[in-house]
Amino acid sequence: MQIDTLPPLREVISTHTLKTKKSLGQNFILDLNLTAKIARLAGSLDDHDVLEIGPGPGGLTRGLLSEGARRVVVLEKDIRCMPALEEIKAAYRNKVQIFNVDALGFDAQRHLTGPVRIVSNLPYNVGTELLIRWLTPGDWPPFWETLTLMFQKEVAERIIAAPGSKAYGRLSILAQWKANAKIVMALPPEAFSPPPKVHSAVVHLTALTEPRFPAPARLLSSTVAMAFNQRRKMLRSSLKAASKDIEMVLRDAGLEPTARAEEISLEGYCALARGLDQS
Repeated sequence: MQIDTLPPLREVISTHTLKTKKSLGQNFILDLNLTAKIARLAGSLDDHDVLEIGPGPGGLTRGLLSEGARRVVVLEKDIRCMPALEEIKAAYRNKVQIFNVDALGFDAQRHLTGPVRIVSNLPYNVGTELLIRWLTPGDWPPFWETLTLMFQKEVAERIIAAPGSKAYGRLSILAQWKANAKIVMALPPEAFSPPPKVHSAVVHLTALTEPRFPAPARLLSSTVAMAFNQRRKMLRSSLKAASKDIEMVLRDAGLEPTARAEEISLEGYCALARGLDQS
């Protein structure tokens, strides 16, 4: 079933000679019913601007528009994709704004009108960095309401991981401190062209109005990074550079100095960051 009057994606790719580039982390989803399903996982798009990173030939873009997005702002680094995206813009009466830019160096927020949802099949080589940026703005709540993002399954599992698991780490804490996160879809390699060597998953994050527990943001991030960079060590060793009295600070935060990074809950790390800030 076609979701609009535009040609199937295989035809679009053939017409515009859009062979994927490994250097850009490109893997296209060619099933338009699947891209429409991913768009629906973002929630109601009525009266929302949507930001999409790395649209490629525009399969997800078409899904977002068919599901009622007010406007879709797309950032695409690959200039070869511009003609295909312009065809979508024309078909949907200019409800698409296209930028041929690197998403890491572009302030997309200036071109969006709230409420905003971010929905993307992110290029695997920049996905984690973009997520961290969206989770760590200068002010909270952020400009976006929700993030619905495709990652390698391993990264998706890190985002939702609980304490005590091997996947639990800095990304888990940054995401869960400020958002509700859940995996809403799993995709096998065969869902993409060309098939990647890994499985993928879609993660849906809903921004909280304020962080789950109080903590100084930069200090929390740096402390968590320090702890997990040496996750096999006890906290009194991995965090010794954070304070000359680290054992006392840990105990005051209700934490055992002999504990290891993956054993500490989000609430525990927030208490530790507050303690370090006071010390």
